[in-house]
Amino acid sequence: MDTNLLNNYVLKAIDAYPYELEETVENLNYALSYQSNNAYALYLMARLQAEQFGDYTMAKQYYAEALACKMDFQKVYPRYIQVLLDNEDFNEAQKLIDFALTVKGIDKGSIWCKQGQLYEIKLKHKKAIKALKTAKQFGFNNDFISYIDTEISRNKSKIKSNKKPSKSKTKKKKCCNKKKKQK
Repeated sequence: MDTNLLNNYVLKAIDAYPYELEETVENLNYALSYQSNNAYALYLMARLQAEQFGDYTMAKQYYAEALACKMDFQKVYPRYIQVLLDNEDFNEAQKLIDFALTVKGIDKGSIWCKQGQLYEIKLKHKKAIKALKTAKQFGFNNDFISYIDTEISRNKSKIKSNKKPSKSKTKKKKCCNKKKKQK
């Protein structure tokens, strides 16, 4: 098959997604019928399955196929990790995070952010904050850094809300309440 025709179908699908879903699907089906192992077409099909249909099982399959075709396809990793988190496949997500951090040229900030999300889901807020601070070190634009600061702040507030007041504070409150009642 002519590579230009294949690329044309993939580019049309990219251009149409997410606004013209019918056109996206049509072009992806053409592209995958010509070359079933086209990494970008598989990646976009996975996004379609996850983001539009909520079919995480199919999305995982397409993401895995895309990575099997091209292990250094950096765009796949953050979205694939998110699908694993959404599908509560936490062990798989951790393995993919660990591997993704070894991929040359990967956006380490976004991968560390996903690590922070995984820790937050597991209610390990201190580890989440540490991972998010690492993500911040790899941030190269103000929007990302601001987003990470918000994530860190949310985790800190969860730690504070989980702490119970100490016994001495509760005793003082009881003591003060008794004095108020006596007056």
